[in-house]
Amino acid sequence: MVSGLGSAVTTVALPVLIFQESRSPLLVSLVSAAGTLPYLAFGLIAGTVADRVDRRALMIVTDWLNALCLGSIPLAWAMGVLTASHVLAVALLSASLSLFFDAGVYGFVPEVVGKENLARANSAIYGAETVVRIAGNALAGGLILLFRPGGTLALDAASFAASALLLRAIAHTTPSSAPSAARRPGLRESVREGLRFLCGHPTLRVLTVVGTLQSFSGGAIVGQLVVFADRVLGIHGSDGRIGLLYMAWSAGGIGGSLLLPRLRRRFDAYPLLLWVLPVGALLGLLVVLTSDWRVALVALTAWGSAYLVVLVNTMTYSQEVTPPELQGRVNTTRRMLSSGLGVPLGALVASTVTVRVGIQSGMATAAVATALAAVIVWAVRLLRLLRPSESAQA
Repeated sequence: MVSGLGSAVTTVALPVLIFQESRSPLLVSLVSAAGTLPYLAFGLIAGTVADRVDRRALMIVTDWLNALCLGSIPLAWAMGVLTASHVLAVALLSASLSLFFDAGVYGFVPEVVGKENLARANSAIYGAETVVRIAGNALAGGLILLFRPGGTLALDAASFAASALLLRAIAHTTPSSAPSAARRPGLRESVREGLRFLCGHPTLRVLTVVGTLQSFSGGAIVGQLVVFADRVLGIHGSDGRIGLLYMAWSAGGIGGSLLLPRLRRRFDAYPLLLWVLPVGALLGLLVVLTSDWRVALVALTAWGSAYLVVLVNTMTYSQEVTPPELQGRVNTTRRMLSSGLGVPLGALVASTVTVRVGIQSGMATAAVATALAAVIVWAVRLLRLLRPSESAQA
């Protein structure tokens, strides 16, 4: 959470900084895409590494390396030698290190809290991350004004160092589940093991598709919200209500993180999706059809809650059913498909539809993706009722 605050500030400061250095919209886009590109490039490798080493040690090392990486920017800025290529390289390297950190988290959290507490732990983590992201984004403007973008990044570097120190202080009595070197398969075989488990587990396979479609939906919403506000809701330029719309989406995520543990006490992972996904699709349709910003505000908040319930539910189920030695590989692959593929693809498709058809159609792609996920889970459930033997394997 500590490093998350700095990262939220950096999400705003890095694009501002590279635009100041280059005046290039293309480089600004590349910096913004840097958060997802490493998942496509290194997702399988990161998960394999996390399953072959001590996960806590991996998280500490990546935190220290990220502190050094981001700390190079304020240093170069202070010396007057900062370049746009330096900023872009740091954005990509920092995101790649964060990917390896996340791969360690997927296995480390079940080791610390136990699988019976995963729903509550994951909800707390996602909810706290959302709060921190809101606070960091709110702080970013003032910090950039006070310290300039280059100096502001020193906060993120310090936050990673603090995170590393806090991780070292955690009592970690659970032994690492990584296989010993004597019985450890090769890197390529390790990747195949994770893919075989993910593709061979019927329910996890379906939930991976659902998670990717849900992330597609999120990419479409966030990517087109400014345009939707301007052309449909009448919120133009620097109107402060645009901030309220983004906050509503994030606040909904906080609500979803509080709601999930209660829902999981009453419903298993798959039955929960049968009802939450259709509700999410209907809320998305309400947002698309309204022209009243107040109705959109309420609907976005509720939609954000349903959105996060689905994502955290699928993540929790994956951690529950995945063997300890495969946690990094299986869950990083899932994240590779959702964050690395689903989010940018959703933003790209929505923007293309907006240009060719209109903004309401572009925003509707998010609701359609959620509706498609709902159709898939219901179709699979009905097929399993007709084929009890397949249901028993799930």
